[in-house]
Order: sequence, then structure tokens, then C-alpha cells
Amino acid sequence: MQDVPLAIPHIFERAEKYFPHKGIVTSSGEGLERTTYGEWAARTRKLGGVLDDLGISADGRVATFAWNTARHLELYFAAPCTGRVLHTLNIRLFPEQLTYIVNHADDEVIFVDRSLLALLAPLLPTFENLRHLVLMDDGTGDIPDDLNGHELLDYEALLAAAEPVEFGVDDEHRAASMCYTSGTTGNPKGVVYTHRSTFMHTIGAMTVDSLGARESDVILPVVPMFHANAWGLAHAAVATGADLVMPGPDLSGPALADLIVDEKVTVAAGVPTIWMAVLPELEGRDTSSLRSIPCGGSAVPKALSEAYREQLGLPILQAWGMTETSPIAAVCQLDSDQLELPVEEQAELRTQVGRIVFGTECRVVEPDTTDEVPWDGESSGELQCRGNWIAADYYDDPRSGDSFTADGWLRTGDVATVDERGRIRLVDRTKDLIKSGGEWISSVELENELMAHPKIAEAAVIGVAHERWGEAPLACVVKVPGEELTEAEVLAFLEGKIAKWQLPKGVIWIDEVPKTSVGKFSKKTLRDEHATTLMP
Repeated sequence: MQDVPLAIPHIFERAEKYFPHKGIVTSSGEGLERTTYGEWAARTRKLGGVLDDLGISADGRVATFAWNTARHLELYFAAPCTGRVLHTLNIRLFPEQLTYIVNHADDEVIFVDRSLLALLAPLLPTFENLRHLVLMDDGTGDIPDDLNGHELLDYEALLAAAEPVEFGVDDEHRAASMCYTSGTTGNPKGVVYTHRSTFMHTIGAMTVDSLGARESDVILPVVPMFHANAWGLAHAAVATGADLVMPGPDLSGPALADLIVDEKVTVAAGVPTIWMAVLPELEGRDTSSLRSIPCGGSAVPKALSEAYREQLGLPILQAWGMTETSPIAAVCQLDSDQLELPVEEQAELRTQVGRIVFGTECRVVEPDTTDEVPWDGESSGELQCRGNWIAADYYDDPRSGDSFTADGWLRTGDVATVDERGRIRLVDRTKDLIKSGGEWISSVELENELMAHPKIAEAAVIGVAHERWGEAPLACVVKVPGEELTEAEVLAFLEGKIAKWQLPKGVIWIDEVPKTSVGKFSKKTLRDEHATTLMP
């Protein structure tokens, strides 16, 4: 058999050769911008020339500080296709975290959207080895006076002056991109994706029982390109020739709903908080184009998935993964016989993250062992993964030993059960489990039940100190605007749905559940706020 490198230039060249007529739409401060894959490919080759003209090292890190746009997609391919390493910077990290990752990765150039420049500018003096700063003008935002001596280069001017280059990567194990974890505790950890791992993950995203990306799709990746490779949809869309709709900076419910309807989107992917805001904006509108709504980042409440099924005729497709898994690791596609089950039973099955996708493996083990728990849907343990697009370590980080087993599996930090069909249900994060009176309580299960209440918009459950039980669940609840609700009503709603001893020992009302940089519930923030709380 021929040994041809599994490399990103192959993905790029398919779009360039076979799908030059297909389109990319970007929503910006100046309205909708439209281009074709043919035009995009020509610009991307010239961008490779820009990197040469700037003197970026043969394996240099090319950083981006940008929204989901066609320009960002050009960088997604120009950097790795010329042998460089794309480094997407998470715009929602704390300043000190951004400083850490820019310096730790040794970024040589940052390409930044104009609308984000004011956010980045104060940090420029802290970047040790940054050589170039390139502005991508997306139509909004002021340009700060002080850029720490950096000349602000114009993206379009650089492209106009550059010559296109040939792409080629001979070593499939060469680094292609890197992304840092969201860093809820300590400094973020860097994950390096190779050409091979990205190629294999792209194939995984194209399989029918995964996300099933295909040529006929119009894909809206709401999930940011600066986090976990936009769940692989940017690469999969290019590989299949699917039309792309890039949402830019406006991720509000009305804006996303307009894009879904007006552009006849077939696949729209984002986190639960996004879909909570979009649903009311779709009421009474034509959503017949939609075929799939992948959702990840945190557990999808059954109530939210069912609300989409009832209103749109299409339940949310729950998926699971991490930065370390590229990220797609499991997708909750129901088996053919399960589609014949009553609606309520199907809804319950969709609360799982599903079966591990082809190309990866998982196991659920007893803590601190390699002993697998029974596949009975009840026994729980730590979820561990390995496979062609699963990280083997972190970039230049001594913490790798804590996250990978001696026999080469990723320790996810998730507590899970697995049933007889190999379908995974996440019980909780290990750090979010609540140990009350010697028994473990799942905060995720409680949150899902709480958010099924019609007067509850969001809910997060944390463990706080308790005089008798040592630790007990505290429900932090956001009411639907205009609604009245009491603690007694909340607890009464939960009775019969969960065991009595698992009920929250208290309910507090908050304006909003704090979020991490990628839209997940930040229960660490809530735990810090209630570190001194003692319930009787």
C-alpha cells in the first residue's frame, strides 16, 4: 500500500479543486460578507506568502485572536500548510492566562480582529517574543494609541503584496496547531495537534454516526474557532465542500436565529447556553433546513433538548469531548431500534453523551486503578480515553503525569457510567461531585432536574459545608424573568425525581450562573463565593 502523509494540505486542496463554487458567509460589523472556496483558497495561498514575507520561522507559532470568520479560516490552513503551527488564543481567558500562553507557546505573530484589539493591546508589553501584530479589520472597534512599539500591519495590505505559495507537509506527525485548555485551575495546559491527528479527527467528524458533515450541508459553527478547533467543523466543512456560515462577533439569540433561517443552515453547533437564547427567537419561523443541532461543552438538560424537539421537531444532538480529545469523543446518536421507543424513553437516552466515536476507545475504571467497572449503566468510575486524535501529553508541562495513565490513557476527570451497549452517561466532574454523609451526589443530575422546572432558566449545584453531613448540595437558581418561585416550590418539584437524601439543603437566587471562557458553568466561581457558607 502507498504511504501518503495524512496532512492538512490534502483537506485544503479538496476544497480548492472540487468545491471552488461553494460559499463562505461571514457576519461582521459591516453586514454579511460572501466569498467562495475558490476565492478563499487563492487568498489562503497568498497568506502563506505573507508568513514567509514576515520571516516567521519554519515551525513558528502563528497566533490568532479572532472570531469565527473567513479570514480566521484562511489562517487555519495557511499556517499548518506551510509547516507552521496555528495557535488559537482564547479571547475570554484572564489577562494573566493570555500572557502565560503567548509566552509559553513562543508566539511570533498575532493576527487580531479590530473589534478585539482593545482587549489585547494592554497585554502587549507582557509578550516576550512577539515580533509582529497584524490587524484584521472586521468593521468595528477603536485602534488604541499605545501598542507597545508594535507596528500595526494591515492584513489586506499584506495579502495584496504577497505572492501565493505551494503547500506541502511531508511528515504527518508534524505539529499543525495548538490550543490551551480553559484553565479553570492553574495555568492553562497546551495541547498540540498533529497533521495526522487533525486529518483523522476530520474523518471522524464526517462519519454518519458522528456529526456526519457532508457536501450538502450549510454549517454554522457557533462554537469558537479559538477553542478546541471549533469541534472540527471548520476542517470537516472544507474537506466535504459544505457551505460555511461564520457568525463573527454577534452570538446573540436574535443574530444566530437570523443566520439559521436566512442562510438555511443545516448543522448548527454550540453550547447549551447559546441554544437557550436562540430557541425563543426561532418560534414561528421556517427552520425546516435544520437537520442537526450538535451541543456540547456541558450536559444538555433534557428539558432543553425536548423544547427543541417540540418546537422544531428536532432534538438537540448531545456530544462530548475535551481540548485533549480534539475534541469529538462521543456523540449521542440513538440506535435504530431505540428510535422505535416511546418519546419519553428516547428523551432520557438523549441525556447520555452517547457511544464513543469510531477511531477512539474508552474505559470507565475504579479510581486510581485500571480495573474497569461493569457495563451495567449503574456502576460509575473515571472515564478514560485513547485513540488517533487523543492527546498523549501536554506541551512542555510537568503536569502531564497527572492526566495520563502509565498505560497511555487520558484521564478525563469525568465520572461516568457505561451501559451494555457502550453508551456513556456522565455523572459529574470528579471535582464537582458532592460527598454528603459519606455518599456521593451528582451535581449534574440535580441541575438537569432543576432546569426542567418551567420557571427556572439556569441552575448550578455546588457542595458547601454542612454541620451534620460534612458537605451538602446548594442549588444556585436563576429564575425566568418575571416569574416568582420559592425554595419550598423548588424542593417540592424535585421530590420523587431524586432520592430524598440527595435533595439540596438550600436554594439561593442568583442573576446569572457564572460561565467559563468557553460557556460552561463555572462552579468553581460559585464554590469560591460560598467557601465560608455553613448550612445547618
